[in-house]
Amino acid sequence: MEENFQHLQATFMEKYYGEFEDSEENKLVYTDMFIEYNNLIETYLQQSLSHRITGFCMADFVRQLSSSPSTLEGEVFEILLSFSDFMAFKEMMLDFKAQKEGRIVDFSSGMSITAMSSSVPLGTEMQL
Repeated sequence: MEENFQHLQATFMEKYYGEFEDSEENKLVYTDMFIEYNNLIETYLQQSLSHRITGFCMADFVRQLSSSPSTLEGEVFEILLSFSDFMAFKEMMLDFKAQKEGRIVDFSSGMSITAMSSSVPLGTEMQL
């Protein structure tokens, strides 16, 4: 994703992650945060797409997405649809909170992949 978008999202999560608790019950304040997040994302998308596509209209775009959700495939559409999914939002906030509090272990550091094909000499490793 674009760096500006990642910064926007990280700034939002930084502002609110402390409010979230990993429980079945959802606080009423989560709704306000979710609405704010949706407005933030929609404004960003509107501005970005308007800059790139002459005559772009967010209302028409949303209407087109909503009218035939079964025909939408691929990671881009999954990401777009996840922005309006409250449970995905809550999970994102809880994951960010766990990361900030050091409760997530990064297993990617120090990993290596060893080739199993005969075209690469045995013992050759690729660092990630």
